[in-house]
Amino acid sequence: MHYLLFYEYVPDYLERRIPLRSAHLSLAWQAVERGELLLGGVMEGTPEGALLLFRAESAAAVEAFVAQDPYVLHGLVRSWRIRTWNTVVGEAAANPVR
Repeated sequence: MHYLLFYEYVPDYLERRIPLRSAHLSLAWQAVERGELLLGGVMEGTPEGALLLFRAESAAAVEAFVAQDPYVLHGLVRSWRIRTWNTVVGEAAANPVR
């Protein structure tokens, strides 16, 4: 199943992320190496939030990521939410329908 993780950042995110960015990216790349995180990045334009795409058996993998993320732990993320994404088209679709 695919899961989308939405982050909403605090207004001073850009300044506050500097000392935490390396640890945040390390956590993200570890999730990639486990095959859980497929894509992630900040929304273009104003850095008001980010979107991360996971593929996992359950939302527990996404919740574990959030629980360890330095951006969340240090208050750079104002709010976050996980949404199940029922992908049906494309080579990587979780539930292909033709």
